[in-house]
Amino acid sequence: MNSILYKNMNKEELDAAYNNTKAIDNFPEVLRDFQARSLKTYNKHSWVRDLTYGNKPRQRFDFLSRGVANAPTYIFIHGGYWSNCNKEDFAFIAEGPVAHGMNVILAEYTLAPEATMTDIVNEIKMLIENVIADKHKLGLSNSPLYLAGHSAGGHLSALYRSHPGITKVHTISALVDLKPISLSWLQDNLKLTAEEINKYSPLLHIQKGSPTLISVGASELSELVRHSTDYAVACEKVGENVGLIHVPQATHFSILTDLADPNGWQIRALMSM
Repeated sequence: MNSILYKNMNKEELDAAYNNTKAIDNFPEVLRDFQARSLKTYNKHSWVRDLTYGNKPRQRFDFLSRGVANAPTYIFIHGGYWSNCNKEDFAFIAEGPVAHGMNVILAEYTLAPEATMTDIVNEIKMLIENVIADKHKLGLSNSPLYLAGHSAGGHLSALYRSHPGITKVHTISALVDLKPISLSWLQDNLKLTAEEINKYSPLLHIQKGSPTLISVGASELSELVRHSTDYAVACEKVGENVGLIHVPQATHFSILTDLADPNGWQIRALMSM
């Protein structure tokens, strides 16, 4: 009999609680659709592709400027449990922010197991500080920076909500507690240390930070919903300016379709903060 590891879940139950691709029937089809829609978004707009923020192959980003002075810039960090996917898979999400006059940056980063969690967190800091340093060159001198991310990317954006260069944060289905992650199948790739679990769990380190929109799909796995709900409650308890949205009927993946919708729940809430 499997022993209880976390919140009354044994290993098998914990693995299932954090397996988003198996929580829907057609993940390969969903990913192909994302990729096809992303290609259309790349072709529709004038992007500058693969700008670098470091020397490693994946330390790069795509940039779409609206050419409007003072327009906000939506920086999106993709998910994939820190070990899968590419920025190119998710370019379609830009349609929502673009429709509201935002510039868009799609961030890439080195994946586990090649990179440790510490490496990945540091790469996002490099990205942010590179964008800030190059604001004039990018035409963003007076552009507020909105840091956003989905799933693992939501985790990474939450870690930097106190960065002085960030104006707003948007966490989407974020993973804010690394303890259960370390006890699940994901640990095989991540190899999280005890120090990393404590240091890089946003839920354990609520600080004064930028206004933050916390969104999660109402139809997601219960553990994913818990992460966002617990994070919102913890932030509110210390007086932080946060908003929580349970996007109706959205799964871990269809929540991104809502983000791409100019009239979607998330983009409207972000604009009103």
